[in-house]
Amino acid sequence: MTTAHADQDAGLLSPVRAGSPAEAATSDSACLQAMLDAEAALARAQVRLSTVPASAAAAITAAARAENFDVREVALRARAAANPVVALVRMLADAVAVRDPEAAHYVHQGSTSQDVLDTALMLVAARTADLILADLDRTADALAALAQRHRDTPMAARTLGQHAVPTTFGLKAAGWLGAVLDAEERLRQVRDFGLPVQLGGAAGTLAGYLEYARIHGPGAPGEPDAYVRRLPGAVAAELGLAEPAVPWHTVRTPLADLAAALSLTTAGLGTFAADVQLLSRTETGEVTEPGAAGRGASSAMPHKRNPALAALIRSAAYQVPGLVSTLAQAAVTDDERPAGAWHAEWEPLRECLRLAGGAAHTAAELAEGLTVHTDRMRANLDLTGGLVVSERLAAALSPELGRAPAKTLVGAASARAASGGRHLADVLAEAPELAGRHSTESLRALCDPEHYTGAAGLLVDRVVARHRATAERSRGRA
Repeated sequence: MTTAHADQDAGLLSPVRAGSPAEAATSDSACLQAMLDAEAALARAQVRLSTVPASAAAAITAAARAENFDVREVALRARAAANPVVALVRMLADAVAVRDPEAAHYVHQGSTSQDVLDTALMLVAARTADLILADLDRTADALAALAQRHRDTPMAARTLGQHAVPTTFGLKAAGWLGAVLDAEERLRQVRDFGLPVQLGGAAGTLAGYLEYARIHGPGAPGEPDAYVRRLPGAVAAELGLAEPAVPWHTVRTPLADLAAALSLTTAGLGTFAADVQLLSRTETGEVTEPGAAGRGASSAMPHKRNPALAALIRSAAYQVPGLVSTLAQAAVTDDERPAGAWHAEWEPLRECLRLAGGAAHTAAELAEGLTVHTDRMRANLDLTGGLVVSERLAAALSPELGRAPAKTLVGAASARAASGGRHLADVLAEAPELAGRHSTESLRALCDPEHYTGAAGLLVDRVVARHRATAERSRGRA
């Protein structure tokens, strides 16, 4: 039997992120490792500035491994100080002392709990964002391929749940693609430039860092400005994070920007998933999710094959905005460090990362394996017997009849066609206003939905070209 804490938060009630790369990147162990990485990076940066011996930084780095600590013990000890860093620093110092007693004195030198935890959260966010961006790349590639393949495949556009006018499935996929590209662009901007290390010391003045530098090295006494400018950059370089201009203990812009980017990501993916759910309805049948053993099964109905991937993605999209709201509320701070607001950020931020990561990973699988049923799209277009192109007929007849009379004629004919189960062209052919002007055949041609998709193909080309440019920039970064 497992211990009571071995399977805590195993994802039982959050299948969208269970087993995903983002889940591993945001686990308790991963967060613990990020805190330890922040401590080790600080020591190594201080070596660069001659305020910590290289041997001490080496001992701290060697001891700063999550597997050397019981994450549950750290969590329980965190209750005493209301954050996990205080207990972890003591435990890390003890572990370092076993290797090198003198090195233990240099653990957490000049730092404060918020410096370590904020930096760790930015590190977890960066590592998770890299995974999300990779999955968004996969999703975008698959959607671009769908958009190109079905550039001119006609289907019914639907507004307010009803057939509107013809569109193309290529444009539908291009819309999904555009949302993914928007999310990717904003998340990459945050990842590359908006996730800074935190270095402020006890109250944001860096006084502790400067004092330890004065005691232990030549870096600070005569030139504190140079030391203050160099230390954050050195830590940022160690961790691959951004360098802050000033400490941001009570200016929570980095978290707000990150949360907004994650919300945009899940919103775009959620829209894709919602469309897939609707288009895969039994009576619609225009797309089908990729199959897998047991996927979409019902516990009661053997025949069911539910759109499970879409449901998972939508579950994330519904949850993230509420979590982002909590982060926005917590951004209103007081003094040099608030009680409770800072603490309220940790779990919502982690859950946003998990959910967005799970949604992106699932969306990549959905987009890559989506089956498109063009025959059903055409059959559904024909369901209304030409009514789907009534807009075109009203426009085409307006030069002969006038705009208002043409619209009135087509509206009345549409109502008669719908009530009598007849084709709109056949009803219009009987209209006295069109006698000698249009045959049933010419009206049928005007009713062909395949020839009324507007600029859909050109719009698809624009979005696909944007994707191509984005992909080229990504390859350049790699």
